[in-house]
Amino acid sequence: MIDLKKVFLKLGSIYTFLFVSCSPVYKSYVSEYQQTYALVQTIPDYSDLRFWAAHPWKKDPSDSVPKPLQNIPVDSSVDVFFLHPTTFTAKELQNKQWNAAIGDAEINAKTDFTSILYQASVFNKSCRVFAPRYRQAHLYSFYSTASIASAAALELAYTDIKKAFDFYLTHYNKGRPIIIAAHSQGTFHSGRLLKEYFENKPLQSQLVCAYIIGLALPKSYFKSLQPCTDSASTGCFVSWRTFRKGFLPDYVVKEKEPSWVINPLSWKADSISIPKEQNKGAVLYNFEKIHKQTNGATISNAVLWIDKPKFRGAALLRRKNYHAGDINLFYVSLQQNIATRIKEYFLRKN
Repeated sequence: MIDLKKVFLKLGSIYTFLFVSCSPVYKSYVSEYQQTYALVQTIPDYSDLRFWAAHPWKKDPSDSVPKPLQNIPVDSSVDVFFLHPTTFTAKELQNKQWNAAIGDAEINAKTDFTSILYQASVFNKSCRVFAPRYRQAHLYSFYSTASIASAAALELAYTDIKKAFDFYLTHYNKGRPIIIAAHSQGTFHSGRLLKEYFENKPLQSQLVCAYIIGLALPKSYFKSLQPCTDSASTGCFVSWRTFRKGFLPDYVVKEKEPSWVINPLSWKADSISIPKEQNKGAVLYNFEKIHKQTNGATISNAVLWIDKPKFRGAALLRRKNYHAGDINLFYVSLQQNIATRIKEYFLRKN
């Protein structure tokens, strides 16, 4: 999709950023996860719910709802297949272990209480949430000079995702509309999934929308699948990368092709600046709190620019790359948009 070696070198550890957690809260769950995954096999079997980070048939962090949003009615007539980002980031293992073990208790707890809680949960008011565990490639895979090993690690990760999606289609879908959603490494794999299963395929008629966020999406990547043109478009995709206004990392400057960017406050690809008053709410470290009007958003230079977010503690925020907040900063707007597109999808089908 893009030159990921340069991208991930700049990102660092994704989920130690303020938008998700300043402290490793997930560690309190590790001992419980060690019991759950003590005898798990090395290759995922998606008939076993342990190999799903989120699944409708079990209680998991994707079921969580921030208190201010709990009165919103639930409509689960659509499924979301969510691909989580990289949570295998241990520096001591880089260039030594290229893929996460599927039964690694610490990585699974980290995944569930970062990405699944703070990202996948945005879909739970409108969707059944399916998020497979997969033998994700180590963060190092994206910037290592060992290209053969890196490619093999990413291929193994996609093999698991493909297996999980095939299992989902065979056992759970039953013709239901689908949303594909992903962030970071998950987005890298979701692009391939969309090409192989949806683009110019019968399954495209079931696609409500693809929310593929956090990586560059070159404008030539898809042949026929199109970006969404407004808040109600269906059968399309949206994508964005979030940075401080005025900041462009070197790897963005050097990109050879412009990327698709949709503004998550207007759901359009134009350069109109949307003020913070139109941001319905962010979910940051305190999952139970909605932070309103944290930031506006503007598309510029093939990325999404925002002012420094406004919330208690923001004075400590030094980073200009808001990768970890791609979803969290627009949590409520995204939740509402999911419902809007689903409603429109059924209206067009009838």
